[in-house]
Amino acid sequence: MGYEAPQRRFVLIVDDESILRLNAIDMFEDAGFEVLEAENADRALQLLEIHADEVTILFTDIHMPGSMDGMDLAREVHRRWPHILPVVTSGRVRLGDRDIPDSGRFILKPYRLAEVVGVIREALR
Repeated sequence: MGYEAPQRRFVLIVDDESILRLNAIDMFEDAGFEVLEAENADRALQLLEIHADEVTILFTDIHMPGSMDGMDLAREVHRRWPHILPVVTSGRVRLGDRDIPDSGRFILKPYRLAEVVGVIREALR
């Protein structure tokens, strides 16, 4: 029997506010995830072209500059990579989980580490 390396579980964090993105990176790394980051949906799609097989979670803000917002990104990711769970966050609008594609989740900002990690662990079961 050969050695099998543990499967890498990446979270792709997409937020144009660098402080919030860095906080989210720390949060997910503390919870045991590896992290990729993007400042907008366009960059996120570029990263997914390379790393989609390793990404488990898309954690995206709704309001961002670029060719699409976070909801459009979640829809595109669901269409192209349905194995990736979208988790959408915003401090400006309040949505329900039913509004997020692919049985995704919505988390209102400001969020807490325990809340986000709990939602994600539950969704991955």
